[in-house]
Amino acid sequence: QLVESGGDLVQAGESLTLSCAASGSIFDNTDMGWARQVPGEEREPLGYITPEGKVNIREFVKARFTLSRDNVKRVLYLQMDNLQPEDAGVYYCHSLGTSPLFWGQGTQVTVSK
Repeated sequence: QLVESGGDLVQAGESLTLSCAASGSIFDNTDMGWARQVPGEEREPLGYITPEGKVNIREFVKARFTLSRDNVKRVLYLQMDNLQPEDAGVYYCHSLGTSPLFWGQGTQVTVSK
């Protein structure tokens, strides 16, 4: 099970850190990622991080978003800086390479101008 938290209403230019707590063995030895779904669009991947901490992040958020993980606590993080209204949406954490793929329920991020 994956449970996201940390979504909030922020003003443009502010920062926010999302967390994703994993239960069971989903997290162990598994690449974990974040995706978001903005209104009216398909869910899009933002990036992922390997168990060793190697990060692969999409270019359009690379300058502002940071992925990290705590393998002991089994928590995945997404730090988002300089948030803009177009970043508003529901943010999901998910596993990669597992069968089935696991997704959290999402956490809402709202950015006001």
